[in-house]
Amino acid sequence: MQPIIPPKLHKGDEIRILAPSRSLGMISFDVRKTALERLQEMGLHVTFSKRCDEMNDFTSSSIQSRVEDLHEAFQDTQVKAILTVIGGFNSNQLLQYLDYSLIKQNPKILCGYSDITALQNAILAKSSLVTYSGPHFSSFGCIEGMEYTIEYFQKCLFASDPISLDSSSTWSDDEWWIHQDNRKFIPNPGMRVLQEGEALGKLIGGNLCTLNLLQGTEFMPSLQDAILFLEDDYLVTPEIFDRDLQSLLHLPDFKKVKALVIGRFQKASQMDDDLLEQIISTKIELQNLPVICNADFGHTYPMFTFPVGGSVLVKAQKNNPQILLQKM
Repeated sequence: MQPIIPPKLHKGDEIRILAPSRSLGMISFDVRKTALERLQEMGLHVTFSKRCDEMNDFTSSSIQSRVEDLHEAFQDTQVKAILTVIGGFNSNQLLQYLDYSLIKQNPKILCGYSDITALQNAILAKSSLVTYSGPHFSSFGCIEGMEYTIEYFQKCLFASDPISLDSSSTWSDDEWWIHQDNRKFIPNPGMRVLQEGEALGKLIGGNLCTLNLLQGTEFMPSLQDAILFLEDDYLVTPEIFDRDLQSLLHLPDFKKVKALVIGRFQKASQMDDDLLEQIISTKIELQNLPVICNADFGHTYPMFTFPVGGSVLVKAQKNNPQILLQKM
């Protein structure tokens, strides 16, 4: 089926904050205040779902509450976009209870990352709606080093022009939500080509271990002509990433994948480009596929926003890697 591209944002539009994974209740007042001000500076009218700050022992509200909030946001004609509070571990609990016909009939932007990967790829599989992997509401509470993140959020969600996903100048992997005034920024060497080639296809992916939760279910999107964007967080090790990637490679339709783009790893993962290249080189299934790593998405800052289900062109040339989101 043809992907359904939701209408773009305009100044004055209402954007709804909801918590399909962890709750707003775990986000500090200062982070909330900064995030709210950032979105208002873009000209957006910010509202919050009824139950987004409810919290149980797993720092989430009930499945029923989260499903109702999501349905209400899609049903509300005044709401033009949905922004998730933060990630977590349990958005896949919602998948069997969602009304995908309702979502399909009321297409609108949904943006978040990490655990939201399950929700995004399930929505694509079940309704053909393009969603967006990008900053959470809480992400906008980061004070320093947000220019790149904001730039690509606006490019992707406010405009329809093609976008070149150029590398940021610096990046960070610190606990900014605790120490806003003690940040460390690292020079960014840019994207690295592990295997050369060029491919045009449908962008699928997000957080690898979360995407793998969908394997064998009706919520896993087709990999036909897919360009896979994959990343993981501080909990992953090289051995776990290798195992999780291999699991994806075993899918029957992986042979239809056209390219692989890997997001930047957190320092705690102990992964570096050379070690990653060794892992990639062992995968027979990846032979002759373009592979780029160290792209600006994942659990470090800053990050670009990209459309899950959208069209992307990857040019993996050794000295000039390019990732181009197509007009959408």
